[in-house]
Formats: sequence, structure tokens, C-alpha cells
Amino acid sequence: MATLLLRLAAPLQAWGADSKFETRKTNREPTKSGIIGLLAAALGLSRAEAGALAQLNALRFGVRVDQEGSLLVDYHTAGNPMPEEVRAARNAGKAPKPPYVSHRYYLADAVFLIGLESRDEALLGRLQSALTHPAFPLFLGRRACPPTPPLCLGIRPAGLLEALKQEPSQAPEWRRPQGQPCRILLDAEPEAGGALPQRDLPLSFSPIHRQFGFRPVRELMAPLPADPGSQEDDTEHDPFLELR
Repeated sequence: MATLLLRLAAPLQAWGADSKFETRKTNREPTKSGIIGLLAAALGLSRAEAGALAQLNALRFGVRVDQEGSLLVDYHTAGNPMPEEVRAARNAGKAPKPPYVSHRYYLADAVFLIGLESRDEALLGRLQSALTHPAFPLFLGRRACPPTPPLCLGIRPAGLLEALKQEPSQAPEWRRPQGQPCRILLDAEPEAGGALPQRDLPLSFSPIHRQFGFRPVRELMAPLPADPGSQEDDTEHDPFLELR
């Protein structure tokens, strides 16, 4: 049993499990469907590759919340009419076409540790290689949310919960809570006590008919491992880093 660890940190993230029409929500932590989409993009999979998607869904998924994000709402408009279009509409005695307005929610300043557990270490190795050299650009939920490196922390020879409990905090040192436990959310067995169903299992990413199933999730609190010493704050965002 081994676990691939990812570090998700960026100025903005968005992990919506229930977003429709003009309101684009975000969860407090990354969704499994969002991470599966990230892995599929790194591998260069098409939206129609159901077999590969099923293999990724079989990974046991967990999230450790190292730094809770704050909620940010973007009042977003699109299709604003040009001045000449407004004048033409008024001259014709018509009201100008209104812009399309949506409210988009983001998590600002959040840091998460993601664990993906599998008995197939070769699969985890392929995922690690793909995340290091992705086929398509990678985003943390939306295209406006590129990740701050490092994204992939490597493979640990441990089970999911053990790996999440042992890894040092990924939050900057001055933001780490002293002596306070953090939240961990894990894939659970359906009969496990305290497990709640979430509609967060991607069955198809087809733009014609996206499908999602349910997965049981349990949440627990666990202390972070002892700080091995001062670490450099590497969550600073440099948008030009990938151009070097």
C-alpha cells in the first residue's frame, strides 16, 4: 500500500460540488471529482475515456486541511453590450440586452494536503510523472486558479491516513496553528460509522451529459506532526515561474 501526496496552494481555489447556472459555489476543501479531473488533465485523457476514469475513481482519496481558506465572492459579468449596440437598441425603441451576471465563489489563501492511496504503485508512479510533466495545463478547480508549486510531493510507503498524519504541515510557519488539530476527510466504507454520502464521484466528464455518483466520506480531527524546524514559506505566488 502506498500513497501519492499532493500540495494544493494558490491565491484562489474553487471546488464546487453543486454549482449550477448563475451561482458557482465552492466547498471548504477539494472534491474528489475535482482532483480526478486534475489527474485526467495531467495524463492527457479525453472526456470519453470511461475506463481510465474508473481506474482513477478506484484510488482512495483523502484531504488534510492545513490552512482553512476564506470565502471570496466574485460578481462576474459577461456579454456586456458595446456602446454602439446600446445606442442602436435605444434608437430602435428597445432595451439593450443585459449582460450575463453570475456569482462565483472562491477559497482565498487555502492550503491542502491531498492523499491518493493505491496498491498499484506503478499507477501512482505514472500519476507522479504526469503531474510533473502534465499534458494539459493544471488548475485548482477553475482556469483562473493555477497552482503554486510544488504540486506533487511524491509517493509515501504508507496507507492514506498514516501518510496524511505524518506529513509536515504545508502551510507557512507563521500561519500554522499551535497545538490545534486539523480536519481530515477520507473516503470511507458505506457502513462506516459517521460516514456521510457526497455526490462527488465522477462517472463521466462528457460536456453533453456529465454524471456523478455518491461516495461515503468521514471527517475526523487529528494533530499535525511535530514541526521539524523552520521551513521557508514557499506559498508565495509567482505567475511567471513557469515561463523560466
